[in-house]
Amino acid sequence: MANIVITPMTFRPTYELDAEIVERKGTGHPDTICDYLAENLSRELCLWYLREYGAVMHHNVDKALLVGGVARAEFGGGEVIEPIEIYLVGRAILEKDGKRLDVHDLAVESAKRWLRENIKNLDVERHVVIHTKIKPGSRDLVELFERFQKKGEVPLANDTSFGVGYAPLDSLERAVFEAERFLNSEEIKKEHPEIGEDIKVMGVRIRDKFRLTIALAFVGKYIKDIQDYFQKKEEIRKKVKERVEAVISKEVDIFINTADSKENNSVYITVTGTSAEQGDDGQVGRGNRVNGLITPYRPMSLEAAAGKNPISHIGKIYNRVANLIAQRVVKEVEEVEEAYCYIVSQIGKPINEPQVLDVSVRTKKDLKSLEELVRKIAQEELDKMPEVWKGFVEGLYPVA
Repeated sequence: MANIVITPMTFRPTYELDAEIVERKGTGHPDTICDYLAENLSRELCLWYLREYGAVMHHNVDKALLVGGVARAEFGGGEVIEPIEIYLVGRAILEKDGKRLDVHDLAVESAKRWLRENIKNLDVERHVVIHTKIKPGSRDLVELFERFQKKGEVPLANDTSFGVGYAPLDSLERAVFEAERFLNSEEIKKEHPEIGEDIKVMGVRIRDKFRLTIALAFVGKYIKDIQDYFQKKEEIRKKVKERVEAVISKEVDIFINTADSKENNSVYITVTGTSAEQGDDGQVGRGNRVNGLITPYRPMSLEAAAGKNPISHIGKIYNRVANLIAQRVVKEVEEVEEAYCYIVSQIGKPINEPQVLDVSVRTKKDLKSLEELVRKIAQEELDKMPEVWKGFVEGLYPVA
């Protein structure tokens, strides 16, 4: 039996505090781009390994850097003068049993495919240059990975690290998440193609007052002039407000591109729909956690899940499983109002035998009466942990 501990929450709920801050970096934000390019590369590596070797091999491609380009955005168009440069960096098995992987081509093609599908106004062939620096992993970590693989055993943790998760999302968290997802949906972009993919939402709650400040990269070619810009911005603001208020049933103040100045003819427009064209750089791990949010008032891990191997890398697996456990506890144990989950590994030990798994619950009932059910849920997720990798490879689990 794993070291599962059930503890009571003795602090005030986040949603009852006088203040709260929540952030989400959208699809086209440079940091989010890096997260998803790294994760997409890991998935492509997994699929190639499965196809060629019958099993996922050791790899970690969780380092990516985006160096912003140079662009001249204007109403009705503009141009990219110097391309965005992306560096995909990491470790991977490049050759086995006489079969060699052309990792550079695989990485470049997977990155271009993701960019084409997700950043619609970016000309991947002209606006982006992709570099790869992927080399074999250290001998000890490769051996550790192969040790359990050869025996068909439970994967061994490749690091001493921890993961955290919580449930449910509160009103501000849901508002921030919904605002970005709505703005990056086909639903609104059919009517407003000027909305780029680079969207950052910062949510602030002061007691019962909610406000969202949104940085939205408008695409210049869809806007005639500055009057058209401000008109479109106001139309979008009203639609976001309507959508978010419908979701959380509370009044929310919405602000978009608050640095805009009509007097100075200064507004936030881009050529491509992302600030990566000029003005911002990006890096893996600087953005959303695995639940899609940045939540300084909640437990968070600084581990970047994106690009890590899904078989034995704790920084990826434990953050996902901790969230799954918290979600199940809240959903399945009626008396539990809120759950936090913390899991810590020990390098070289089976991933489903953590040093401790702590589930902290908020309930008005006697905690003793709920312990058995909460413990059962936690143990079930630990038992399933060796299969979690499949969800990552299939793209079922977001990493940002």
